[in-house]
Amino acid sequence: MSGLRELFGGAITATLPTTLLDASDFRQVPDTQEVYLSPTSGVSIIVEVLQSVSARDLREAAAQHFDALAHDNDAKSQVVNETLDMPNDANGTTPNPVVLYGTQTVQKFNSSSADEVRILLALYRVPEKNVDLVMTMNVPMTSEDGGAVSEDDWGTARDAFNVAARSLRIIDYGLFA
Repeated sequence: MSGLRELFGGAITATLPTTLLDASDFRQVPDTQEVYLSPTSGVSIIVEVLQSVSARDLREAAAQHFDALAHDNDAKSQVVNETLDMPNDANGTTPNPVVLYGTQTVQKFNSSSADEVRILLALYRVPEKNVDLVMTMNVPMTSEDGGAVSEDDWGTARDAFNVAARSLRIIDYGLFA
């Protein structure tokens, strides 16, 4: 089941699974991020306000954000599986996202093996504010700490991400001041 969530104090809304927990309820989250976590797996959704990357082509920009995430994760390997344009339901008030599906192999601290993490990334470019709004979903397919999901759960997660990506609305562009 999903429901509308207010992000960044209501400046943005998106339909997210109601089972996801707001990470700011139990840990510090940067002001530029909203982080939601699954209570039963390692799945997470992060919405982040970032400065626009240099690429003008949005597919290239999405790939740059994916590469930056791989760098931040110290990924051992990474592959982009698919990039596509996705219309949203915002009736022109919010940019349509470019969506990237990829996989990273990430070794966590004190872990003897690397985890396979499928990454879903939606990029909303706001050129007049020099902002890239990026939503990512991390879905561990293998995980030494027990947070991995099954192929069926992967399909459910991908569906939830697609709903979130289509439903995301920028309500108050003043957020990007």
